[in-house]
Amino acid sequence: MQPAPQAPLCAPARPSAGRIFRHPEPPRRPGRIWPVYVTFRGCPGRCVFCAQPLQSGQGPQPLDATLAAMTAGLATAARAGRGPYELAFYGGVFTALPEPWPWRFLAQAMRLRRAGIVSRVRCSTRPDACDPGLLARLRDAGLDCVELGAQTFDDAVLARAGRGHDAAATRRAARDVAATGLELGIQLLPGLPGHTPEGLARDADEAAALAPSLVRLHPCLVVAGTPLAALYAAGRYAPWSLETTLDALAGALPVLWRAGARVARIGLAPEPGLEAAVLAGPRHPALGARARARALLALVAAQVAALDGPPAGLSCPRRFAGELFGHARELAPAYAALGLPGQRIRFEAREDFLLAAAPFDSGAHS
Repeated sequence: MQPAPQAPLCAPARPSAGRIFRHPEPPRRPGRIWPVYVTFRGCPGRCVFCAQPLQSGQGPQPLDATLAAMTAGLATAARAGRGPYELAFYGGVFTALPEPWPWRFLAQAMRLRRAGIVSRVRCSTRPDACDPGLLARLRDAGLDCVELGAQTFDDAVLARAGRGHDAAATRRAARDVAATGLELGIQLLPGLPGHTPEGLARDADEAAALAPSLVRLHPCLVVAGTPLAALYAAGRYAPWSLETTLDALAGALPVLWRAGARVARIGLAPEPGLEAAVLAGPRHPALGARARARALLALVAAQVAALDGPPAGLSCPRRFAGELFGHARELAPAYAALGLPGQRIRFEAREDFLLAAAPFDSGAHS
Protein backbone atom coordinates (compact mmCIF):
# COMPACT_ATOMS: atom_id res chain seq x y z
CA MET A 1 0.00 0.00 0.00
CA GLN A 2 1.45 3.32 -1.11
CA PRO A 3 1.66 6.12 1.52
CA ALA A 4 -0.60 9.10 0.90
CA PRO A 5 1.18 12.03 -0.77
CA GLN A 6 2.25 14.77 1.63
CA ALA A 7 0.70 18.20 1.19
CA PRO A 8 3.23 20.92 0.48
CA LEU A 9 4.32 22.84 3.56
CA CYS A 10 3.43 26.13 1.86
CA ALA A 11 0.92 26.18 -0.97
CA PRO A 12 1.66 28.74 -3.67
CA ALA A 13 -0.29 31.96 -3.20
CA ARG A 14 -3.02 32.61 -5.73
CA PRO A 15 -2.49 35.93 -7.48
CA SER A 16 -4.81 38.65 -6.21
CA ALA A 17 -7.01 40.56 -8.60
CA GLY A 18 -6.32 43.76 -6.71
CA ARG A 19 -7.77 45.79 -3.89
CA ILE A 20 -10.50 48.41 -3.74
CA PHE A 21 -10.44 50.85 -0.85
CA ARG A 22 -11.70 54.29 0.13
CA HIS A 23 -10.03 57.20 1.79
CA PRO A 24 -11.16 57.15 5.46
CA GLU A 25 -11.62 60.91 5.78
CA PRO A 26 -15.25 61.87 6.54
CA PRO A 27 -16.93 64.28 4.11
CA ARG A 28 -16.09 67.91 4.70
CA ARG A 29 -18.91 70.21 5.70
CA PRO A 30 -19.52 72.95 3.14
CA GLY A 31 -19.80 76.53 4.29
CA ARG A 32 -17.71 79.42 5.49
CA ILE A 33 -16.62 80.49 8.95
CA TRP A 34 -17.01 84.00 10.34
CA PRO A 35 -14.52 84.21 13.23
CA VAL A 36 -15.16 86.48 16.19
CA TYR A 37 -12.17 86.89 18.50
CA VAL A 38 -12.81 87.46 22.18
CA THR A 39 -9.05 87.63 22.74
CA PHE A 40 -7.96 86.67 26.28
CA ARG A 41 -11.51 87.19 27.60
CA GLY A 42 -12.37 84.57 30.22
CA CYS A 43 -8.79 83.26 30.37
CA PRO A 44 -7.63 82.54 33.96
CA GLY A 45 -3.97 82.97 32.98
CA ARG A 46 -1.58 82.75 30.06
CA CYS A 47 -0.28 79.45 28.70
CA VAL A 48 3.38 79.25 27.68
CA PHE A 49 2.57 79.03 23.97
CA CYS A 50 -0.17 81.66 23.81
CA ALA A 51 0.14 84.40 21.18
CA GLN A 52 -3.53 85.15 20.64
CA PRO A 53 -3.22 88.74 19.35
CA LEU A 54 -0.75 87.59 16.69
CA GLN A 55 -2.73 84.46 15.79
CA SER A 56 -5.92 86.40 15.27
CA GLY A 57 -4.38 89.63 13.99
CA GLN A 58 -6.43 91.40 16.63
CA GLY A 59 -5.60 92.49 20.17
CA PRO A 60 -7.97 92.52 23.13
CA GLN A 61 -10.84 94.97 22.87
CA PRO A 62 -14.02 95.71 24.83
CA LEU A 63 -16.71 93.08 24.32
CA ASP A 64 -19.28 95.67 23.27
CA ALA A 65 -16.91 96.73 20.46
CA THR A 66 -16.49 93.07 19.46
CA LEU A 67 -20.25 92.59 19.32
CA ALA A 68 -20.75 95.77 17.28
CA ALA A 69 -18.02 94.80 14.79
CA MET A 70 -19.49 91.29 14.43
CA THR A 71 -22.95 92.65 13.70
CA ALA A 72 -21.78 95.33 11.26
CA GLY A 73 -19.43 92.99 9.42
CA LEU A 74 -22.06 90.31 8.89
CA ALA A 75 -24.62 92.89 7.78
CA THR A 76 -22.16 94.19 5.17
CA ALA A 77 -21.47 90.64 3.96
CA ALA A 78 -25.20 89.95 3.67
CA ARG A 79 -25.76 93.10 1.58
CA ALA A 80 -23.02 91.90 -0.75
CA GLY A 81 -24.83 88.58 -1.16
CA ARG A 82 -22.33 86.52 0.79
CA GLY A 83 -23.08 83.90 3.41
CA PRO A 84 -24.62 82.31 5.30
CA TYR A 85 -21.74 81.82 7.73
CA GLU A 86 -20.98 79.62 10.66
CA LEU A 87 -20.27 82.04 13.48
CA ALA A 88 -17.22 80.98 15.53
CA PHE A 89 -16.07 82.53 18.79
CA TYR A 90 -12.32 82.06 19.22
CA GLY A 91 -9.38 83.51 21.09
CA GLY A 92 -10.66 83.37 24.65
CA VAL A 93 -12.87 81.22 26.88
CA PHE A 94 -16.40 81.79 25.61
CA THR A 95 -18.04 79.76 28.38
CA ALA A 96 -16.21 81.86 30.99
CA LEU A 97 -17.04 85.29 29.58
CA PRO A 98 -18.42 87.64 32.24
CA GLU A 99 -22.18 87.86 32.47
CA PRO A 100 -24.19 88.71 30.46
CA TRP A 101 -21.85 88.47 27.46
CA PRO A 102 -22.36 84.86 26.34
CA TRP A 103 -26.09 85.54 26.15
CA ARG A 104 -25.69 88.89 24.41
CA PHE A 105 -23.52 87.33 21.71
CA LEU A 106 -25.88 84.38 21.24
CA ALA A 107 -28.98 86.60 21.18
CA GLN A 108 -27.48 88.61 18.33
CA ALA A 109 -26.38 85.40 16.60
CA MET A 110 -29.97 84.14 16.72
CA ARG A 111 -31.26 87.39 15.19
CA LEU A 112 -28.72 86.97 12.39
CA ARG A 113 -29.70 83.34 12.05
CA ARG A 114 -33.37 84.21 11.61
CA ALA A 115 -32.26 86.67 8.91
CA GLY A 116 -30.44 83.88 7.08
CA ILE A 117 -27.00 85.43 7.61
CA VAL A 118 -25.78 82.86 10.16
CA SER A 119 -26.28 79.10 9.78
CA ARG A 120 -24.57 77.71 12.90
CA VAL A 121 -22.72 78.90 16.00
CA ARG A 122 -19.65 77.41 17.61
CA CYS A 123 -17.21 78.43 20.32
CA SER A 124 -13.85 77.32 21.64
CA THR A 125 -13.30 77.00 25.36
CA ARG A 126 -11.29 75.38 28.14
CA PRO A 127 -12.19 71.88 29.36
CA ASP A 128 -12.44 73.17 32.94
CA ALA A 129 -15.05 75.80 31.98
CA CYS A 130 -17.77 73.40 30.85
CA ASP A 131 -20.34 73.08 33.61
CA PRO A 132 -23.11 70.77 32.28
CA GLY A 133 -25.86 73.17 33.35
CA LEU A 134 -24.18 76.05 31.55
CA LEU A 135 -23.71 73.94 28.43
CA ALA A 136 -27.42 73.15 28.37
CA ARG A 137 -28.33 76.83 28.73
CA LEU A 138 -25.91 77.78 25.93
CA ARG A 139 -27.43 75.08 23.71
CA ASP A 140 -30.90 76.42 24.37
CA ALA A 141 -29.65 79.93 23.54
CA GLY A 142 -28.46 78.79 20.10
CA LEU A 143 -24.96 77.31 20.46
CA ASP A 144 -24.33 74.31 18.19
CA CYS A 145 -20.74 73.23 18.75
CA VAL A 146 -18.11 73.42 21.49
CA GLU A 147 -14.42 73.00 20.67
CA LEU A 148 -12.32 72.00 23.67
CA GLY A 149 -8.74 73.24 23.88
CA ALA A 150 -7.43 69.87 25.04
CA GLN A 151 -3.88 70.45 23.67
CA THR A 152 -2.78 66.99 24.90
CA PHE A 153 -3.89 64.18 27.20
CA ASP A 154 -0.48 64.04 28.92
CA ASP A 155 -0.83 65.52 32.41
CA ALA A 156 2.88 66.29 32.75
CA VAL A 157 2.90 68.20 29.47
CA LEU A 158 -0.25 70.11 30.44
CA ALA A 159 1.41 71.15 33.70
CA ARG A 160 4.55 72.36 31.92
CA ALA A 161 2.40 74.36 29.50
CA GLY A 162 0.65 76.14 32.36
CA ARG A 163 -2.79 74.96 31.33
CA GLY A 164 -4.21 74.72 34.84
CA HIS A 165 -6.25 71.57 34.15
CA ASP A 166 -5.54 67.89 33.63
CA ALA A 167 -6.58 65.37 30.98
CA ALA A 168 -9.42 64.12 33.18
CA ALA A 169 -11.04 67.55 32.81
CA THR A 170 -10.96 67.15 29.02
CA ARG A 171 -12.50 63.69 29.13
CA ARG A 172 -15.20 64.88 31.50
CA ALA A 173 -15.97 68.00 29.44
CA ALA A 174 -16.12 65.98 26.22
CA ARG A 175 -18.67 63.63 27.74
CA ASP A 176 -20.70 66.56 29.06
CA VAL A 177 -20.67 68.34 25.69
CA ALA A 178 -21.89 65.20 23.93
CA ALA A 179 -24.51 64.45 26.59
CA THR A 180 -25.89 67.98 26.19
CA GLY A 181 -26.43 67.33 22.48
CA LEU A 182 -23.79 69.79 21.31
CA GLU A 183 -21.34 68.92 18.58
CA LEU A 184 -17.89 68.19 20.02
CA GLY A 185 -14.61 69.53 18.67
CA ILE A 186 -11.13 68.89 20.08
CA GLN A 187 -8.02 70.98 19.55
CA LEU A 188 -4.60 69.33 19.93
CA LEU A 189 -1.27 71.12 20.14
CA PRO A 190 1.54 68.66 19.40
CA GLY A 191 5.11 69.56 20.29
CA LEU A 192 4.60 71.34 23.62
CA PRO A 193 7.47 71.15 26.13
CA GLY A 194 7.91 67.50 27.08
CA HIS A 195 5.63 66.24 24.30
CA THR A 196 6.80 63.54 21.87
CA PRO A 197 5.56 62.07 18.57
CA GLU A 198 4.59 58.97 20.54
CA GLY A 199 2.58 61.27 22.78
CA LEU A 200 0.70 62.62 19.77
CA ALA A 201 -0.13 59.05 18.74
CA ARG A 202 -1.62 58.48 22.20
CA ASP A 203 -3.43 61.82 22.01
CA ALA A 204 -4.99 60.82 18.68
CA ASP A 205 -6.22 57.55 20.21
CA GLU A 206 -7.63 59.38 23.23
CA ALA A 207 -9.31 62.03 21.09
CA ALA A 208 -10.78 59.41 18.76
CA ALA A 209 -12.25 57.53 21.72
CA LEU A 210 -14.23 60.67 22.65
CA ALA A 211 -15.93 60.63 19.20
CA PRO A 212 -15.49 64.30 18.24
CA SER A 213 -17.05 65.57 15.03
CA LEU A 214 -14.01 67.71 14.30
CA VAL A 215 -10.39 68.05 15.39
CA ARG A 216 -7.82 70.79 14.90
CA LEU A 217 -4.11 70.07 14.97
CA HIS A 218 -1.91 73.07 15.73
CA PRO A 219 1.78 72.10 16.01
CA CYS A 220 3.56 74.19 18.62
CA LEU A 221 5.47 77.23 17.39
CA VAL A 222 7.83 79.53 19.23
CA VAL A 223 6.34 83.01 18.89
CA ALA A 224 8.10 86.17 20.02
CA GLY A 225 6.80 87.61 23.27
CA THR A 226 5.47 84.33 24.68
CA PRO A 227 6.80 82.52 27.77
CA LEU A 228 7.80 79.72 25.40
CA ALA A 229 10.07 82.13 23.52
CA ALA A 230 11.94 82.79 26.78
CA LEU A 231 12.37 79.03 27.34
CA TYR A 232 13.62 78.65 23.77
CA ALA A 233 16.11 81.51 24.16
CA ALA A 234 17.42 79.93 27.37
CA GLY A 235 17.95 76.57 25.65
CA ARG A 236 15.24 74.91 27.73
CA TYR A 237 12.90 74.10 24.86
CA ALA A 238 13.49 72.74 21.37
CA PRO A 239 10.52 72.59 18.95
CA TRP A 240 9.91 69.58 16.78
CA SER A 241 11.54 69.59 13.37
CA LEU A 242 9.34 69.91 10.32
CA GLU A 243 10.03 66.30 9.28
CA THR A 244 9.20 64.95 12.74
CA THR A 245 6.00 66.97 12.78
CA LEU A 246 4.88 65.84 9.32
CA ASP A 247 5.43 62.18 10.12
CA ALA A 248 3.66 62.47 13.49
CA LEU A 249 0.69 64.28 11.95
CA ALA A 250 0.47 61.75 9.13
CA GLY A 251 0.24 58.97 11.71
CA ALA A 252 -2.48 60.73 13.70
CA LEU A 253 -4.73 61.65 10.79
CA PRO A 254 -6.05 58.17 9.84
CA VAL A 255 -6.81 57.42 13.50
CA LEU A 256 -8.99 60.52 13.71
CA TRP A 257 -10.58 60.01 10.30
CA ARG A 258 -11.57 56.43 11.08
CA ALA A 259 -13.25 57.66 14.25
CA GLY A 260 -15.43 59.93 12.12
CA ALA A 261 -13.62 63.18 12.95
CA ARG A 262 -13.13 65.84 10.31
CA VAL A 263 -9.70 67.42 10.70
CA ALA A 264 -10.77 71.01 10.15
CA ARG A 265 -7.30 72.55 10.20
CA ILE A 266 -3.65 71.56 10.47
CA GLY A 267 -1.45 74.45 11.59
CA LEU A 268 -2.35 78.02 12.41
CA ALA A 269 -4.09 80.21 9.86
CA PRO A 270 -1.68 82.63 8.17
CA GLU A 271 -1.52 86.12 9.63
CA PRO A 272 1.14 88.65 8.55
CA GLY A 273 1.96 89.59 12.13
CA LEU A 274 2.24 85.96 13.17
CA GLU A 275 4.52 85.01 10.30
CA ALA A 276 6.98 87.72 11.23
CA ALA A 277 6.93 86.75 14.92
CA VAL A 278 7.58 83.00 14.57
CA LEU A 279 11.08 82.36 15.93
CA ALA A 280 11.20 78.59 15.46
CA GLY A 281 9.04 75.55 14.96
CA PRO A 282 7.45 73.46 12.21
CA ARG A 283 5.96 76.25 10.10
CA HIS A 284 5.29 75.64 6.40
CA PRO A 285 2.67 77.18 4.08
CA ALA A 286 1.63 73.70 2.90
CA LEU A 287 1.89 71.95 6.26
CA GLY A 288 -1.61 70.50 6.15
CA ALA A 289 -1.38 69.37 2.55
CA ARG A 290 1.98 67.72 3.18
CA ALA A 291 0.72 65.86 6.26
CA ARG A 292 -2.41 64.69 4.44
CA ALA A 293 -0.33 63.49 1.49
CA ARG A 294 1.92 61.44 3.80
CA ALA A 295 -1.12 59.94 5.48
CA LEU A 296 -2.47 58.94 2.06
CA LEU A 297 0.90 57.42 1.12
CA ALA A 298 0.78 55.27 4.26
CA LEU A 299 -2.75 54.13 3.38
CA VAL A 300 -1.67 53.12 -0.12
CA ALA A 301 1.47 51.41 1.20
CA ALA A 302 -0.65 49.28 3.56
CA GLN A 303 -2.81 48.19 0.63
CA VAL A 304 0.26 47.36 -1.46
CA ALA A 305 1.62 45.24 1.41
CA ALA A 306 -1.66 43.29 1.48
CA LEU A 307 -1.32 42.25 -2.18
CA ASP A 308 -0.07 38.80 -3.06
CA GLY A 309 2.49 40.30 -5.40
CA PRO A 310 3.78 43.61 -6.72
CA PRO A 311 1.20 46.18 -7.84
CA ALA A 312 0.55 46.83 -11.49
CA GLY A 313 -1.15 50.20 -11.17
CA LEU A 314 -3.32 52.50 -9.09
CA SER A 315 -6.54 54.23 -10.13
CA CYS A 316 -7.41 57.17 -7.85
CA PRO A 317 -10.35 59.53 -7.43
CA ARG A 318 -9.63 62.65 -9.43
CA ARG A 319 -10.00 64.87 -6.37
CA PHE A 320 -6.69 63.50 -5.05
CA ALA A 321 -4.73 64.51 -8.16
CA GLY A 322 -3.22 67.50 -6.39
CA GLU A 323 -2.52 65.66 -3.15
CA LEU A 324 -1.23 62.19 -3.96
CA PHE A 325 2.37 63.02 -4.83
CA GLY A 326 2.68 65.67 -2.14
CA HIS A 327 4.11 69.16 -2.13
CA ALA A 328 6.35 69.68 -5.19
CA ARG A 329 5.97 65.94 -5.90
CA GLU A 330 8.11 65.12 -2.87
CA LEU A 331 6.43 61.71 -2.47
CA ALA A 332 6.88 60.54 -6.08
CA PRO A 333 10.05 58.54 -5.21
CA ALA A 334 8.20 56.80 -2.36
CA TYR A 335 5.40 55.72 -4.73
CA ALA A 336 7.97 54.51 -7.23
CA ALA A 337 9.59 52.45 -4.45
CA LEU A 338 6.19 50.82 -3.86
CA GLY A 339 6.12 49.80 -7.53
CA LEU A 340 3.87 52.70 -8.48
CA PRO A 341 5.81 55.19 -10.59
CA GLY A 342 3.87 58.05 -12.09
CA GLN A 343 3.06 56.21 -15.33
CA ARG A 344 1.26 53.51 -13.34
CA ILE A 345 -1.04 55.93 -11.55
CA ARG A 346 -4.08 57.50 -13.08
CA PHE A 347 -6.88 59.72 -11.83
CA GLU A 348 -10.49 59.01 -12.76
CA ALA A 349 -14.06 60.05 -11.99
CA ARG A 350 -14.47 57.55 -9.15
CA GLU A 351 -14.93 57.58 -5.38
CA ASP A 352 -12.68 54.69 -4.41
CA PHE A 353 -9.11 53.61 -5.13
CA LEU A 354 -8.33 50.54 -7.23
CA LEU A 355 -4.95 48.95 -6.66
CA ALA A 356 -4.44 46.55 -9.57
CA ALA A 357 -2.40 43.36 -9.31
CA ALA A 358 -2.74 42.66 -13.04
CA PRO A 359 -1.55 45.04 -15.74
CA PHE A 360 -3.94 47.68 -17.03
CA ASP A 361 -3.60 50.18 -19.84
CA SER A 362 -0.35 52.08 -19.24
CA GLY A 363 -1.72 55.21 -20.91
CA ALA A 364 -1.89 56.63 -17.41
CA HIS A 365 -0.96 60.09 -16.32
CA SER A 366 0.47 61.48 -13.12
